Amino acid sequence: MAEKGKVVVVVGGGVAGGLVARLLQFHADVFLIDPKEYFEIPWASLRAMVEPSFGERSVFNHNEYLTNGRIVTSHVINITETAVLTAEEHWIAYDYLIIATGHKDSLPRTRTERLEQFKADNRKIKSANSILIIGGGPTGVELAGEIAADFPEKKMTLVHRGPRLMEFVGEKASKKAHDWLVSKKVDVLLNQSVELSSSTDEMHTYRTSAGKTITADCHFWCTGKPVSSSWLKDTILKDSVDRQGRLKVDEHLRVKGRKNIFALGDITDVPEIKEGYLAQRHAQVTAKNINLLMKGGQESKMTAYKPGSAIAVVSLGRKDAVAQFPFTTIIGRIPGMIKSKDLFVGKTRKDMGLPPHLG
Repeated sequence: MAEKGKVVVVVGGGVAGGLVARLLQFHADVFLIDPKEYFEIPWASLRAMVEPSFGERSVFNHNEYLTNGRIVTSHVINITETAVLTAEEHWIAYDYLIIATGHKDSLPRTRTERLEQFKADNRKIKSANSILIIGGGPTGVELAGEIAADFPEKKMTLVHRGPRLMEFVGEKASKKAHDWLVSKKVDVLLNQSVELSSSTDEMHTYRTSAGKTITADCHFWCTGKPVSSSWLKDTILKDSVDRQGRLKVDEHLRVKGRKNIFALGDITDVPEIKEGYLAQRHAQVTAKNINLLMKGGQESKMTAYKPGSAIAVVSLGRKDAVAQFPFTTIIGRIPGMIKSKDLFVGKTRKDMGLPPHLG
């Protein structure tokens, strides 16, 4: 381990947590606490559902990139001024604490189990003639795009409770994505929700809030997930959470009022679109600031994080994408070349110190 003797505890092994742990592992004693044994590139998971072998590159164990840190496969259930408590009731002391728990998600513990999930989803898609997608945010739109591109013969319905798809982006990007899906014969139903309590895949019928009956062989639930912060309510950070469940941070990504506790990624209240490349920037800024503090640097020398601009790229299958930039919005092969072919998997693997390709 590092000789400095400072202990950095990172809670959450997602895009931000995994990267900040990797960046600090040779400068401090780093503990990465995560309920799963692996790092997953989340925006590549939908491709792995239509092409399971894609997951071999986008899901890799934490110990592949964290070679000089300690990995604790567990949940954190409490935080004090000096230590965190795991679900197994082990206390881990810290000098610096980083919270990067993202959104609440139910994922299996091992990489093998996660890859098997992709295979199971793929079998589900292949065996279905008709598919219902519930939720028209980026996940629902990208999944619809992946299925439409690889399985154009499938009858697909996408139901979204809002007045337009992907309400986190501007109306132009939303309309372009909507028109692309319709051109692929996806039936898009807006301002409606689906009540699943009275429906199952075995029944093959689903009813919307508008009274419409949809027949589908299977469904995929793609609505937004809550921020993973409910566990903070009995900790010293209980008053640092806003009404949306996000941690309030200052310009240095420190939890407001705390000198040595940072928060990164989707759990923060930073006013920006929650996207992976911005979570990576959070990690880079935080690693730089903690290194400065560990060396005795002045707080006035800390790097301030500047919220990202309204840039978003949503893939639409393997070749197309819709891209929103500050001054224009475009759709088609050009934005598709930016993201859709490899979904930044090679780049992200390199950022994590791994070769972009296997073998």
